[in-house]
Amino acid sequence: MGMAEPLKHFFDAGVVRGIASSLHAAYPRLDVRRFVADGTRGLEGLELLARGAHLAEVMRRHLPSDFATAADVIVRSLGPEADSTEGSGMAPFRYLPHVVYVGRYGLGEFEAAMRVQYELTKRFTAEWCIRPFLEQHRDKTLARLRVWATDPNVHVRRLVSEGTRPRLPWAPRLRDLQRDPAPVLALLELLKDDPERYVQRSVANNLNDIAKDHPEIAVATCRRWLDGAADGRRWIVKHALRSLVKAGHPGALELLGFGGKPRVAIEEVQLPKAGVRIGGELRLSFALVSTAREAQDLAVDFAVHFVKQNGARRPKVFKLKALQLAPRERVRLQAKVSFADLSTRTHHPGVHRVDAIVNGTTFPLGEFQVRS
Repeated sequence: MGMAEPLKHFFDAGVVRGIASSLHAAYPRLDVRRFVADGTRGLEGLELLARGAHLAEVMRRHLPSDFATAADVIVRSLGPEADSTEGSGMAPFRYLPHVVYVGRYGLGEFEAAMRVQYELTKRFTAEWCIRPFLEQHRDKTLARLRVWATDPNVHVRRLVSEGTRPRLPWAPRLRDLQRDPAPVLALLELLKDDPERYVQRSVANNLNDIAKDHPEIAVATCRRWLDGAADGRRWIVKHALRSLVKAGHPGALELLGFGGKPRVAIEEVQLPKAGVRIGGELRLSFALVSTAREAQDLAVDFAVHFVKQNGARRPKVFKLKALQLAPRERVRLQAKVSFADLSTRTHHPGVHRVDAIVNGTTFPLGEFQVRS
């Protein structure tokens, strides 16, 4: 959920009025005028997640104080379930306050909270509000997720894998499950043959999270999953191992067919002689030449060693291409990297290094200057 600046503007007075209207239809005692006044007060100065939290607090003040009663109001106030898994834009974010409300105020009413989350995830997601329950009611929540893993609704099944991601972006990490991913892996076993790509992607992302802390466990899981795997499970494995492949992990590379030490030469490297300005773009190319007498399956990436503010360099790996290189074949590969500042990466002047990485083996390509 990338929180780019304009996204918060979706959550405006109109959305607040819509939430108030829906809640009022289910709970006629709700004072719509006061709810909207409280909900819009100070809204402009808040980012998207903070707007959701602000409205959750307004809901707490205006709904019945008993959570189970309020949960029933919320469920009856919800609009229709989402038909598809893609293309609904920002509209489902109207349920962000509901998600925050359950995560903050529902921990003392397990069954009522589970009922709301089961319904919310069919319309938006409950991946954030399920996490406090995994921390405070771990065994009961895991047991419920095992039931939900075979639910007919694709959104409910996806919640099982997405909500248990140890490193879910934009959410606190699940430290216990980071240390011991066995309970998560047990859930992923139930989902590894899910027919929906929406769920498959989530399973792969969860296993990719696990791989960052437990690479050998992730590789062993994928090796087992590949035995007799259909296309869907093979897709999951490929995407689950992407971070380990980028890092050159031998087991991950071997599992995806890129295990052999590459017999190649790097020639005709082209890097910008004049360097790159911050805000500009790096363009690079090189020839990859086979020195082998048989065809080779190769995973080719490249790493840019970005200069940090303190002058040290830190590599970032970019995917380039997977290819089969025939005996003595030569292919020219090219790539470009933006040096525009991002929320996740700020650029600094200095000498940057570039490497090619072929089946996990590093080949230095050279250096170039970055100027402000």
